Amino acid sequence: MRVDYAEDADLEVERLADGWLAVAREWLSDAVSADIPEPNALVLATVDAAGHPASRTVLCKGLDSDGVVFYTNYGSDKALHLKHTPYASVTFPWIGIARQLTIRGAAEKVSEETTAEYFASRPRGSQLGAWASQQSRPVGARADLEQALEDVTKRFDGQDVPVPPNWGGFLVRPDTVEFWQGRTSRLHNRIRFTVATSTVERLQP
Repeated sequence: MRVDYAEDADLEVERLADGWLAVAREWLSDAVSADIPEPNALVLATVDAAGHPASRTVLCKGLDSDGVVFYTNYGSDKALHLKHTPYASVTFPWIGIARQLTIRGAAEKVSEETTAEYFASRPRGSQLGAWASQQSRPVGARADLEQALEDVTKRFDGQDVPVPPNWGGFLVRPDTVEFWQGRTSRLHNRIRFTVATSTVERLQP
């Protein structure tokens, strides 16, 4: 099940002389142009209170010089992990163009104002779903979830849906940003940017 990666232009160390964000946004744009499914999907890795790692896919809803933003129920497993150990690793797995972007750093909640602005932009169904689901908690049957959605739909009928009281965003502030390109003979192209020192290093694959 080996793949012989197509060779696009190598990312060079010099491209990161002015920082990581411009190249990260360019790669995201390339993923969109290549019709990669869910190009803003990222794998979020956290550590629970016992020191055990956990990973799952979430959607990036912000990418700027401060870092990466995603949203969740603050009672979810991921949020509880970040409360105990506020540090995360996120990877954009753009497999279709043989690229990955990995950002590692401290995680913090975004402001209530930022959450409210984003929540207002969501489709109404997604807003209602955030109220219906107690994320990561056990549920007896699928029908129970559907009933919960029906209940909140009736509750907010004819009204704007407010932000749930235990729902919001996290910002992962980058310590390091690593760019990866697949190459033949597994001699992959890896470049790491360290934010605190603006250090750019080429890494062996």
